[in-house]
Amino acid sequence: MKLTNQIVIAKAKELGFDLIGFARAEILEKEIKNLKVWLSKGYNATMEYMNKNIEKRYDVKNILPEAKSVISLAINYFVNDNYTNKNGTGKVSRYAWGKDYHLIMWEKLEILEDELKAIEPSFQSKSYVDTGPVMDKVWAVKSGVGWMGKHTNVISKEIGSWFFLATMITNYEFEYNEQIPDHCGSCRACIDACPTGAIINEYVIDSNRCISFLTIENKGEIPEEFKDKFDNWIFGCDICQDVCPWNKKFSKPTSEHEFNSKENKELEIDKILNMTEEEFKERFQSSPISRAKLNGLKRNAKFIVS
Repeated sequence: MKLTNQIVIAKAKELGFDLIGFARAEILEKEIKNLKVWLSKGYNATMEYMNKNIEKRYDVKNILPEAKSVISLAINYFVNDNYTNKNGTGKVSRYAWGKDYHLIMWEKLEILEDELKAIEPSFQSKSYVDTGPVMDKVWAVKSGVGWMGKHTNVISKEIGSWFFLATMITNYEFEYNEQIPDHCGSCRACIDACPTGAIINEYVIDSNRCISFLTIENKGEIPEEFKDKFDNWIFGCDICQDVCPWNKKFSKPTSEHEFNSKENKELEIDKILNMTEEEFKERFQSSPISRAKLNGLKRNAKFIVS
């Protein structure tokens, strides 16, 4: 049986993917030029891995030589709840309230690939969940999943920007979606709301100033210039998404029960400061919070209370 867009969409939706888009596998000339400028300014901070595998980001045929299409898939993770802002607690970015999305999405992708190969044995694919040398957001835009917001998150008219992305490179030809026009207009809500000035220009983030980078990827100390600007964020930050008018209007609760959790919404500072390595591993082994490691989480806790 020949694979069609409709078959892929139906199979993906059965597995819980909310948005599916198709783009032609093409060279990312303009996007790589912009990436190189961004890297040359040091906006990637200490994330040196972003300097690697540029040729694979440039042309997905350097990943899968037979590549003809790129399928972008998204899963909504929004949980409709607010922070208590109770004294002695630190806020966690919404994406980390539940189970680590990598674990969930990888499993769904493997099942999807197997099902598509069962329908069409000649189908080949290589998939990533933001850990490989592919420009997930670029492909999401090219495949019509959404447009790039000024905060550099992809925004969907259907569900806002609270979603995780996966990218599937395939050797199969599909009907390709048209790109969605940029609907940010003259809005500056995300730029004006960022307490550390990390959105230095429309569509440009300086990771050195981003609370998400400083509390997760950053392995060093947090610069003193950001004292009293963290608004109690202990892991990640959602300010630019919280203020986005598209999220205020179109956010919908996730249907994925593994994300529908509030267990790690806020962390007690004292418990983190006194936590042992064993306690950390036990509590966060299946959580994105494990990325910060215990030392990083304790550093963040000290920074927001000192």
